[in-house]
Amino acid sequence: MDNNQVLWSPSEDQINNSQMMNFINYVNKVHRLKINNYSNLYKWSIEHIDLFWNSFRQYSEIKFSNEPFETIDNINFMPGATWFNGAKLNFAENLLKYRNNQIALRFFGEDKVFKEISYNDLYEQTSKIASYLISIGIKSGDKVVGYIPNLPETVICMLATTSLGAIWSSCSPDFGVSGVLDRFKQIEPKLLIISDGYFYKGKSIYYSDKVNKVVEDLPSLDNVIEINYINSENNYQFEVTNYFLLQKKYLLHDMEFSQLPFNHPLYIMYSSGTTGKPKSIVHSTGGTLLQHLKELMLHVDLKQNDNLFYYTTCGWMMWNWLVSGLAIGATINLFDGNPFYPTNDYLLKLANQYSFNIFGTSAKYISTLEKLKVSPKSIGKFLNLKSILSTGSPLMDENYDFVYNHWKNNVQLSSISGGTDIISCFVLGNPILPVRKGELQCRGLGMAVESFNSNGASVINEQGELVCTKPFPSMPIYFWNDKGNEKYLNAYFNQFENCWTHGDFIEINSHGGVKILGRSDATLNPGGVRIGTAEIYRVVENLIEVDDSLIIGQTVNNDQRIILFIKLNQNKKLDEKMKMKIKQRIKQNCSPRHIPEIILEVKEIPYTINGKKVEIAVKNIIEGIKVKNKDALLNPNSLDQFVSIPELLL
Repeated sequence: MDNNQVLWSPSEDQINNSQMMNFINYVNKVHRLKINNYSNLYKWSIEHIDLFWNSFRQYSEIKFSNEPFETIDNINFMPGATWFNGAKLNFAENLLKYRNNQIALRFFGEDKVFKEISYNDLYEQTSKIASYLISIGIKSGDKVVGYIPNLPETVICMLATTSLGAIWSSCSPDFGVSGVLDRFKQIEPKLLIISDGYFYKGKSIYYSDKVNKVVEDLPSLDNVIEINYINSENNYQFEVTNYFLLQKKYLLHDMEFSQLPFNHPLYIMYSSGTTGKPKSIVHSTGGTLLQHLKELMLHVDLKQNDNLFYYTTCGWMMWNWLVSGLAIGATINLFDGNPFYPTNDYLLKLANQYSFNIFGTSAKYISTLEKLKVSPKSIGKFLNLKSILSTGSPLMDENYDFVYNHWKNNVQLSSISGGTDIISCFVLGNPILPVRKGELQCRGLGMAVESFNSNGASVINEQGELVCTKPFPSMPIYFWNDKGNEKYLNAYFNQFENCWTHGDFIEINSHGGVKILGRSDATLNPGGVRIGTAEIYRVVENLIEVDDSLIIGQTVNNDQRIILFIKLNQNKKLDEKMKMKIKQRIKQNCSPRHIPEIILEVKEIPYTINGKKVEIAVKNIIEGIKVKNKDALLNPNSLDQFVSIPELLL
C-alpha cells in the first residue's frame, strides 16, 4: 500500500479561485512578500503570529465597533497572552450582518419536519427573542442553556443570547439527567430552553420527565422556554413560556448588540466527563469567531452561496462551528434525528437533492455506509459537492477508498482534528493541497503544531505528542470555577513547559501531512514502545468478520498488555482460527508489538454521544476503577459487559 498515494488534487482553476490563494495574494500585497505556496504561508503564519492574525482579522472583515490597539500583548505568554486588546465586537451581530432573502437555515427533522428561514426572517425572529430576554432581565455575563435538539430555534436562541453579551451553553436531549446536571449546575444558568420532544427513528421521544428533574435541581433558574417541535403536551412541574407565542407577542425592532471585549465569554463547552466530572471550558467571543472564519473561509473555502452541512447535535462543538457559517452568508443545513432513518441513504439523498457543497460527518458514519453496502454513486452525482469533512475519530485508509470509489472521485475529502478544548481544529483540510490516503492535509494557519517525543524534541516522520508551541486566539480563556487556573494548567500545560499538550498521538511527515494515531491517554505502551490505537483499528475493522472494535492497554506486572475487544458481524463466531487471522493481519500490517495478547468478543462497543470510542472508561473498569459518569455515553449500558471481564483475565 502506498501511504503517500494521492487521491485528489485541486485543478489550477480551483486553486486560483480559492480563498486560500486569494489570502496569499492579499498577504503578499499588504506585507510585500513573495509567498507562492501553502508551506511558505504556514511558515510565515507561525513565525509572525501577530501579523498573521491581524492580517486575517482585516481580510475577513469581522465587524468591530472599536479597533484593537495591539494584536497580542505578549507572544511569549503560553498560557496568559491576551488578544486584540481594546477591540469591541458582538458575535451575534457578525452572524446577522446579512439581510436578504437567501436561506440562512434549512432544517430537516428526519422526514417529519422541514423548514427554511431566510436571513431577513432570521434577524426578525432573533430580535423578538432578544426583546423577551431583555424583559426578563437577561444581561451580559448571565448564562442561558439549551437542553434541546438541533433546531433552527436553537440557533435563534443562541443568537439572541449572545447579542446581549450573555453566555450560551447546550446539551442535546439524549443526555441523561445526571449528565446535564453535571454540566449545568457548575455554571448556574438563569434561563433554560427545551423542546416538547424530538423525533428519533420516526418515533416521538418525550423527555419531559428528565426536564422536570433537571429544573428541580437547578435552583438558579428563573425561566424556561419551550419550543413546539413534535406538537405534544407535556406535564411540567414548573411554568413554561411558549417560544412561538413570544414570536407573536414581540415586534421586529432594530437590535442593539452589546459591544464586548475580544475575550468576553461566549460559549461554555464541556469535556466528555467519562472519567470524572466534565470540565467547563469557557471560549471567547473574538477568538471563536476569528478561528471559525479562518477555518471556514480559508481551509474549507466556504463562500456566500454555498450550502454547508454537518451532522451534529447541539451538544458537540461541531454545532458551534457549523453555525459560524452564518457570518459568511452561507446556507446552514441542520439535521436532527437518526442519520439512517427512514432509509440508510436518507442523508445522502438530502445532500444530493439540496445541493450540499460541503458535507460534514464522522468517520463512523462513513464506515457504517460501507458496512451497510450503501453506494452514494447510485443515489446521485452530487454535482455541487466540493468537499466532504470528517471528524470525531481518525479516518481509516479504507474510508478514503470508499469515498473515492463509491461516492465521488473528484471531491476533496478532509479529515479534520481539534476538539472541544479549542472549539476548532489543529489539523484540517486545504483547498490548494492534494488529498493523500490516510492523511490529514495540513496544520492550520497560525497554529504552531509540532510532534514532540518523550524528551520534548520536535520530530518529523516519527510518532509523538501533538503540541502547540505558541498561543492562538481560540485557547480557552479559563475553566468555570477553576481557582487559580489549576485544572486548566493541569489539563494542557503539565507535560511540556510553556507548551499546549493536546492529548493526541500524531505523526507529522516531511511534506506537511499529519496522521492522528489516537488519544495519548489511550496510547498503548507494551514493552515501553508507544503505539497509537488507530493503527490497530485500521487493520481490525477492515476485516469482513468484524463490525467494530475497541483496544486498551492493561497494566500487568509493571508492563502493559494489549486487549482487543471485538464486535462481530452476524453469524460470525470468535474461535481460535479467527483469533489467529486477526493477529496475523495485525502483524503483517503493523508489527509484532501491535499484536494483542488477549482478544475477547463483546456485544457492543461503548461510544460517547459525539461518536468517540470510550477506551479510557473501559480501561478503568478492567483495572478495577469505577466509572461514575455514564450520561455522556450514547450507550451507557454497554459498559456493564466489561465489569465481569477482570475475573476472566485472572
